Amino acid sequence: MREVFDRLYVGNQTDYESGTERDENGDACEWAFCLAAKEPWHRRAIGYTGRACDKNHPEYLIAGRENKLILNLVDAPKPEFFNKDIIDTALEFIDISLNDGKKVLICCNLGESRSPSICLLYLIKHGIIKGDALEDCEAEFLKIYPEYNPGTGMRGFVKDHFKEYVK
Repeated sequence: MREVFDRLYVGNQTDYESGTERDENGDACEWAFCLAAKEPWHRRAIGYTGRACDKNHPEYLIAGRENKLILNLVDAPKPEFFNKDIIDTALEFIDISLNDGKKVLICCNLGESRSPSICLLYLIKHGIIKGDALEDCEAEFLKIYPEYNPGTGMRGFVKDHFKEYVK
């Protein structure tokens, strides 16, 4: 888990499951979590057992539980498999949580593709990372989060929508 901006962290499944919700005394911390993975978090939250969640389920794409936003995201190979509403909801959740004074951990399974891409878009949207092209912003982001290694679909989504997020 790495802090990439004040109270904004990016990490992987192990970071989340290692007890981030507790401080060194075992007391609950003021954290919010953006869990950017179908497996295991979205499946667990909704409780489906088949291959996928029922598309008619009201939380098919996004589930909210206490201090968690749980996204039905797989690291798909094509950008068209990513739903912009999911990403926009995640960015709003992060913003609201930070404005409420919470620490925010954005995580996916490996902490390389989905979660850092969401974080990068947040930093771009809020003018924290600036650049004329996505590659400029990625170069800056790699300085603070060297684990960034987006899959082809996730990076394609970010590239396709980059201009919509630039401040």
